[in-house]
Amino acid sequence: MHDYRAYMDKNIELNPIKKGKLDGLTFAVKDVFSIKGYTSSAGNPDWLATHEPAKQTAVSIQTLLENGASLMGTTITDELMYSLNGENYHYGTPINPKDKNRIPGGSSCGSAVTVAAGQSDFSLGTDTGGSVRIPSSYCGIYGIRPTHGVVNIDGVIPLAKSFDTVGWMATNPETLLKVGETLLPLNKTGEFTRFIVAEDAWELLDTEVVSAYDPILTSIKNSINQCETTVLAKEGLKEWAETFRILQGLEIWEEHKEWITREKPMFGPGIAERFHMASLLNPNDKEKHSKKRSIIRDKMEKLLEDDGVLIIPTAPGIAPLLHLPVAELEEKRSKTLQLCCIAGLSGLPQVNIPISEWNGVPIGLSFIAGKNQDLKLLHYILEWSKTISLNGTTE
Repeated sequence: MHDYRAYMDKNIELNPIKKGKLDGLTFAVKDVFSIKGYTSSAGNPDWLATHEPAKQTAVSIQTLLENGASLMGTTITDELMYSLNGENYHYGTPINPKDKNRIPGGSSCGSAVTVAAGQSDFSLGTDTGGSVRIPSSYCGIYGIRPTHGVVNIDGVIPLAKSFDTVGWMATNPETLLKVGETLLPLNKTGEFTRFIVAEDAWELLDTEVVSAYDPILTSIKNSINQCETTVLAKEGLKEWAETFRILQGLEIWEEHKEWITREKPMFGPGIAERFHMASLLNPNDKEKHSKKRSIIRDKMEKLLEDDGVLIIPTAPGIAPLLHLPVAELEEKRSKTLQLCCIAGLSGLPQVNIPISEWNGVPIGLSFIAGKNQDLKLLHYILEWSKTISLNGTTE
């Protein structure tokens, strides 16, 4: 079997506790979930050296084992989950199975790669700022960031608690749904009747991939009865992303400053600068941006309610090349966050769909639904994927 360098420890295995919906399926987990007797690294050797083995296994893992799934291995993550790239300075960069010259996306990089490489049926990751959605897009797989707070996050190393979610990835919508039926509350009711294209989100596309998305949007509009357009942020999605960046940064520093100040860990390029930036943020800005987040959340919930679906590109383009300068990656990250912050600020469920390719490299489409509409969204995507041509190649 080809080594895609996705695993932190491939020898960690947990057998199913009971039979259930996930019988016969294997999964890997990002190295931030607690597993009894094992110490999570959170992608950083200093974290690994200064923390004790877990006393119990994370609730989400336990739930999967109780439904018949087998855990096989922990996977590499960006350091303390604070990146969207998947290039780990200490433990290496998992190989993107769709293009070995490009980053896999992060911070759930190893989890995405095990799925894309066919080494696991599905995988668990975390998504705070895009850490399941972006590697799913870059590696050409399905991935969900659920409604904030709906999946139990006990036993997961936090980054920024008011944004952190447990997400999962799979190669097909059937498996994505099966995992959802074990981790999500069973509250699927009603149908989606309104589909909304966010024009300002689509304006963020890199020029090179616009031609690949054009036929997709046309096909969607032809396959869906009621499709309308809107502008989400009159003030600009850049303003939304700034609110996200500040609130997330303040929470991250509050969460980890004591450990960072005490242990003075060695962080890799990009990560070190990001933590330094977080340490310089002004706590007095929290109230102003919390109010902005509340306004955005109300706006999004009113827009979607329980019958609406927002359609956006998952990322501005294809996975960037490996080893780009930090400044260039930061520029790309800033643009990517303008798309990711929509669900992040509003706490809504978002699913990446591997819709097509550009020059052989995956591009992703996202559906965002209203609060707690996760299962309904997963059911819809499964049915919708049967009616529309997925993974066509556009050049």
